[in-house]
Amino acid sequence: MVKGMILAILLEGITMDNKYFTTIVLILVTASTLLCGCYPKRVGPLGPEGKQLTWEKMNLSQRKDHMRQQVLPVAADVFGTWRPERFAQVDCSLCHAQGATQGRYDMPTADLPRLSGALLLGPEFERAPETTRLKLDRLVPEMSAALGLKPFSIITRTGFGCYSCHLGPKGAMFGN
Repeated sequence: MVKGMILAILLEGITMDNKYFTTIVLILVTASTLLCGCYPKRVGPLGPEGKQLTWEKMNLSQRKDHMRQQVLPVAADVFGTWRPERFAQVDCSLCHAQGATQGRYDMPTADLPRLSGALLLGPEFERAPETTRLKLDRLVPEMSAALGLKPFSIITRTGFGCYSCHLGPKGAMFGN
């Protein structure tokens, strides 16, 4: 419905003489629908209907297995290639901290550093540009893919992103 309204607004006032512009808009709307409309992805084990489960449909045991087999190796690769001496051994506590030893896996968590909440993470880039760039360029996209979740969109402020794991200055942000 929202995409239809956007399309109507974009096409309002466009005459048939401007077919090129109309074609471009239609291609962009179609591409965004195809690319963004396919989430959540089925990344888990087979469910009762014989189809892979999405993250939301997995039970706790299935989620733990998926995290161990799919997500943790990705995190170990991202952090291990960045700082091999510090992240030679990676386990659940990397993201879940104390919660991992207590069986609490809720995210976002107060055990990770809080982020500023600033648009485009300005203070984080000033404080730790290499770390922030690594997380935005590799960690977030690879984690969202491993979990089958839509990547964060700055436009819609939804999807898997930094605030899926980290709290903002006043707590959870962007519906997390």
